[in-house]
Amino acid sequence: MTIDGVRLCIETFGSPSHPAVLLVAGGAQSMVWWEDEFCARLAGGGRYVVRYDHRDTGRSIASPAGSPDYTSTDLATDPLRVLDGLGVDQAHVVGMSMGGGIAMYLAAEHGDRVRSLVLVESSAAGPGSVENGLPPMAPAVAASFTDPDPEPDWSDRDAVVDYRVAVERPYAGGLGFDEPRVRRLAALEVDRTTDMAASLTNHFVIADDGSDHLRLGEITTPTLVLHGTTDPLFPLGHGEALAREIPGARLVPLEGAGHEIPPPPLWDLTIATMLEHTAIRALRSPFTDSRPFG
Repeated sequence: MTIDGVRLCIETFGSPSHPAVLLVAGGAQSMVWWEDEFCARLAGGGRYVVRYDHRDTGRSIASPAGSPDYTSTDLATDPLRVLDGLGVDQAHVVGMSMGGGIAMYLAAEHGDRVRSLVLVESSAAGPGSVENGLPPMAPAVAASFTDPDPEPDWSDRDAVVDYRVAVERPYAGGLGFDEPRVRRLAALEVDRTTDMAASLTNHFVIADDGSDHLRLGEITTPTLVLHGTTDPLFPLGHGEALAREIPGARLVPLEGAGHEIPPPPLWDLTIATMLEHTAIRALRSPFTDSRPFG
């Protein structure tokens, strides 16, 4: 799909006559981390599930590694392009980590498009927030920033898969690191990504033009916070702070989850809670044109 000159790869599950749930992945993540079975089960609950590849991930448009040709606001408004391309007026927006920041931005700046928010392993940030005083990241995660592993030979597929797995390892929580599952998803991502060097670099060097400067207390969208009890990047205190700062937000702890899209042992709780939350009524019809993309 190309909207406003931006090519974005999307995939849908379920009937477009059902309420739309838009899944927004974290930084440097393509859509594959929202696993097929997870999406199918959510759609089986009567939802029209939409996932997409961020710019510089998967099959979406790519910039040269280290030189993204877009801003933070461009990235944050891509979900609107996805919805426009599908003819969807409103959606429940589910964002993980950076995707949670995008979801909060949409609720604050484009609230008429957002029926509800689900924030997964995200954090309060920006002026007017409670960012100061939040618990710090675990030492292993901090070390991954200060002393990262050497980059692989990007032309060596197996080496890139190994590197992608290693990137995820420090973010595991109390449930442990499911290497076979992570390796399967990493291989799938590597095999369908235009430029893995760009994918793992560009989101962290884009120009900040103000899209993350939010006043969370002004968000009025019904909000569910799902947060791992053992998240090593954003410890549980970050989720608790979000639930305090966003009026009316509800926090559901995910026991043993790390900094990750909820893994299979937590799908029953996650999907049931999301279906309950997204059953809220919208003030107006969520669709202007109910048609699938294909």
